[in-house]
Amino acid sequence: MDLFFVSRARVQQRLSLFDGVGSEAVRRLDFRALPDGLPVIVDEGLRPVEPACTWFRHLAYMGRDPEGTLRPYAYIVLRLLEFLAERGRELGTATESDLVAYRRSRIELQGRPVGGATWDREASVINTLFVWLVEQGFRLVSPLRMGNRNPLSSGTSRDMDIRHLSLDQYRFFRDVGLGGQRLDGSVDRSFRGWAPHRNRAAADLALTSGMRLQEWSTVLLSELAVGMRRAGEPVEFTLQACAKYKKRRTAYVPPDALSSVDTFVLLERPEIVAPMARVLERRYRDLLVVSEIDYARGRLSGRWQGRVREFAWSAMTPKLRRLAVHEGPDGLEPLAVFVGHGSLLLSSSSWDRIRHLAWDRMTAVRDNPAAPMLPAKRWRFHDLRHTFALRLLAFLMRRAMQREGVTRGGGAVADHIAFNPLLIVSRRLGHSSPAVTYEYLRYLEEPMHYVDAAFAEWSAADGDTYADIALRSMGMEAEHAAAR
Repeated sequence: MDLFFVSRARVQQRLSLFDGVGSEAVRRLDFRALPDGLPVIVDEGLRPVEPACTWFRHLAYMGRDPEGTLRPYAYIVLRLLEFLAERGRELGTATESDLVAYRRSRIELQGRPVGGATWDREASVINTLFVWLVEQGFRLVSPLRMGNRNPLSSGTSRDMDIRHLSLDQYRFFRDVGLGGQRLDGSVDRSFRGWAPHRNRAAADLALTSGMRLQEWSTVLLSELAVGMRRAGEPVEFTLQACAKYKKRRTAYVPPDALSSVDTFVLLERPEIVAPMARVLERRYRDLLVVSEIDYARGRLSGRWQGRVREFAWSAMTPKLRRLAVHEGPDGLEPLAVFVGHGSLLLSSSSWDRIRHLAWDRMTAVRDNPAAPMLPAKRWRFHDLRHTFALRLLAFLMRRAMQREGVTRGGGAVADHIAFNPLLIVSRRLGHSSPAVTYEYLRYLEEPMHYVDAAFAEWSAADGDTYADIALRSMGMEAEHAAAR
């Protein structure tokens, strides 16, 4: 069996290879509303393997992200199908013993067994697939006997992996690892990293906004109002298509992070995008060429796939953001903030390479007395989101206790709801349930004077502390909650 993914652009670029049916193939993809990135598993005769391909189409029609969801699902299903084929089975005839044997092969017998967390994610996909097979009549019953415990579960109980940084650790990560500085703050002339201002700006944006990697790494120049806002002003914009589960929420970016982004846009970004203008010109037909940006409505319009289209920023997927360009002084220029080689926004794997190199730089000097203690595990960009949540939650907890002392013996219920720290942090992080946010409480056992010192040192240029900035970002939300 082989796995392929739908790509209109590749068909159009190689029409001569399809004996005149390439245009008809694209027309049929559009007619059936099959998105680019849709997985297609085929057998030796290049026939679609059913009902797996129908399930992928069902998920696409349900709005699942082709890159973030369907692609990893496809590899999981392909591995399962190949395992079943070796046992003379398929999805319609698989038994519980087949699936239990597959679990054992993945977590025990294969050359590099997967961990419990990886397997449980895979098992969840397999369970969802078999539930759908029964619902659609492809099977009479599920092969799994669902009792008190899922037979495919690894049996491992895990808490959330919350890893956060102290102030010294964050500065070490941002300035030394990402920015190419020495421990004393001087510039390391031997640093062979690329675009240190970009990398530092990305870290500042991730930390002070609490956004996930897919959210902050795909942000557009227009969303941060680059070149349109006054110095010292924050920005707010709506997240949806790039958010986890496409859950709609408002992102707030404080002035400090915007200042860091402005430095990158002014000093480094032009040198990155200018040499690639000709490359983008050659790809003109495949790009979303933006001709108008409406900042008031949060929308843009331009030519894409041969016709003029209009999009709300919040509705633009990561893939569409990667293709969005506008006419700059040197020709076509990406609309995404964080770009790299090829002048297109950096993928998650590119950011992984950047943080891996940063980790190598930090571990090389970890024995220096001036270096802070490093954790046993290599840092992730997601740790900055955890740091944001913990700093904000600690401040709001203290704020709530102060308010409780003032209003003890009275106070409206709306006030308690409006200033509930867990609910505020949960909304700001876009958690589906406040229960997820509760996991952060166990990490608040540090001395309060340390938290105060960390907030005081994480100051904005105008004297505002990180906590003050966070509180302002909560202000409007708190007022709305109180009004309700």
